[in-house]
Amino acid sequence: MKKKLMPTKVPLPKFRSDEAAAGYLETHSVAEVWDQLPEEKQSRPSVALRKMIQERHAKAKSPISIRLVPEQIEAAKKIAARKSVGYQTQLRMWIAEGIRREAKRS
Repeated sequence: MKKKLMPTKVPLPKFRSDEAAAGYLETHSVAEVWDQLPEEKQSRPSVALRKMIQERHAKAKSPISIRLVPEQIEAAKKIAARKSVGYQTQLRMWIAEGIRREAKRS
């Protein structure tokens, strides 16, 4: 049985930690007051953090070119859509799976 959440009050109480906020939001619903909540300006990561993220992302994947027949691309897109992932992500998952399978055989 689903637990009923208590309605929350506006403004939200001040929280001393993210854990305290998470605990409050697990037991209170903000659905009824969502439109009344104050808008927060979007925080921006520090320059150092932004640089670290860009470097990690650049190292994570290398672009390649692979030629596929249009039918293969369409099939990959349909399968990926059913799984709610991008077709390129689906292709990467298939490649990773094939590599793991071949590595086990060696």
